Amino acid sequence: MFKNLIDKMRKSPVKEFHTPALMNTFSRIPVCFVRGEGTALWDDGGNKYLDALGGIAVAILGHCHPKVSEAISLQASKLVHVSNLFQIQEQTALSEKFCRIAQMDRVFFGNSGAEANEVAIKLARKYGNDKGIKTPTIITATGSFHGRTMATLSATGSEYLQKGFHPMLGDFIHVDYNDLDAIKQHSDNENIVAVMMEP
Repeated sequence: MFKNLIDKMRKSPVKEFHTPALMNTFSRIPVCFVRGEGTALWDDGGNKYLDALGGIAVAILGHCHPKVSEAISLQASKLVHVSNLFQIQEQTALSEKFCRIAQMDRVFFGNSGAEANEVAIKLARKYGNDKGIKTPTIITATGSFHGRTMATLSATGSEYLQKGFHPMLGDFIHVDYNDLDAIKQHSDNENIVAVMMEP
């Protein structure tokens, strides 16, 4: 199933697919999925695929899981969205459950990986500032991708992705993956407040 997608990408005369009305922020693969069930996806041509991405970790319980579908339907029939300016019963209950399981004090709910990384960067810098560090610095990897906001793009170790968006925010040091010696070279740097790595 997964091999079919790779073959389709290789044989396609269009290496990237773009929709004129959408900003060209991603190199889209010319496959259009129209339905899913569990870990399986079907495209508009009826071909079946294995969803090895889980919707980039959004659909980790699989597509159309009956309990998830029921919960979404029930919630949508009561209330679709309210702002964090107000108390949200389900958010409060879930945050308390997460804190119990993780044995932590607080939870931050974000809209995306970029927002989660942005908060991690801010927390690391706040920690540094609270300790009197004037230039809190974060080590991250060359070739990494952390998101499309300015802070996460600055943390991203790819000049190709950063091109056209300079100047980047400072105080990130990029080292090669699997190069422990490169990290050790910065062991005396008192400005280091975090190491940020995504597998």
